Amino acid sequence: MLTLYSFGPGANSLKPLLALYEKGLDFDQRFLNPAVFEHHEAWFKKINPRGQVPALDHDGRIVTESTVICEYLEDAFPDCAVKLRPADPWETAQMRVWTKWVDEYFCWCVSTIGWERMIGPLARSIPDDEFEEKMKHIPIPEQVTKWRNARAGFPKEVLEEEMRKVRVSVARLEARLAESPWLAGDSYTLADVCNFAIANGMEKGFADVVNPQDTPHLVDWIARINARPAAQEMFARSKREVMTPRKTEAA
Repeated sequence: MLTLYSFGPGANSLKPLLALYEKGLDFDQRFLNPAVFEHHEAWFKKINPRGQVPALDHDGRIVTESTVICEYLEDAFPDCAVKLRPADPWETAQMRVWTKWVDEYFCWCVSTIGWERMIGPLARSIPDDEFEEKMKHIPIPEQVTKWRNARAGFPKEVLEEEMRKVRVSVARLEARLAESPWLAGDSYTLADVCNFAIANGMEKGFADVVNPQDTPHLVDWIARINARPAAQEMFARSKREVMTPRKTEAA
C-alpha cells in the first residue's frame, strides 16, 4: 500500500508524484494545503516530524525527501516496465549529478523568488497574533526564518543574487539540452523528472529568461515532458493549492 502526502503537482512534491504516474504504480494521493499550514498540524508531524512534504508511506514505513523517494521507488519496484534510473552505472552517475544539482542549487534560487512573489503576500495577510502562533508549530528553525523573511520581504540584494542564479541555472539547462534530448543522455530519467518539477511553469513566471527565442531547447524539453501520458494524467488527477492572500473584511 502506497500513500503519497504532497502539495500537489508543483516543485518538490511533483517529483515523486510524476515518478509514481510514470511507473504506473497504484497509490493514494493525500493533498495537504500549505496555505493553512496543514503540514504543521500534529497529525501530519506524526508521519513526518519535520513537517515537510512530500512523504511516502509504504506499508507503514515512511520515506521522506523528494529525490530520495524517487530513488526508493526504483529500488522498491524493480519489476516496473518503466525505468527512471539507467542500468549503466556511468549513466546513473550522470543522472545523479543532475538530481544533486537541482536539490542543492536550482531549486533554491527559484524557491526564494517564489516565496517572495507568492508566500510573502499570504504571510502578510495573516494577523500578527495568528502568524506568531503558526510559527510555534513549525519544527524546522530555518523554515520559521523563511516565513519571517517572506512576511517582511526579502532584501533587494538577496533577490538580485537569486535571480542571477536562476539565469545561471537556465543557461546550464539550455546548454545541456542543446547537446542531448534528455539531461542524462538519450533516456528520460529521474534527472528530467526532478528538474522538470522546478522548471515547469518558468515560461510564465520567468518569461524574460525562459522563452522560445532565448531557450528553445529548454522550452521544447518542458513541452515534451508535459505531453507525456503520465504527466497529463498526473495533472488531470491532481490538485495544487494556490497560495493566495486572505481577504480582509470591509470596515
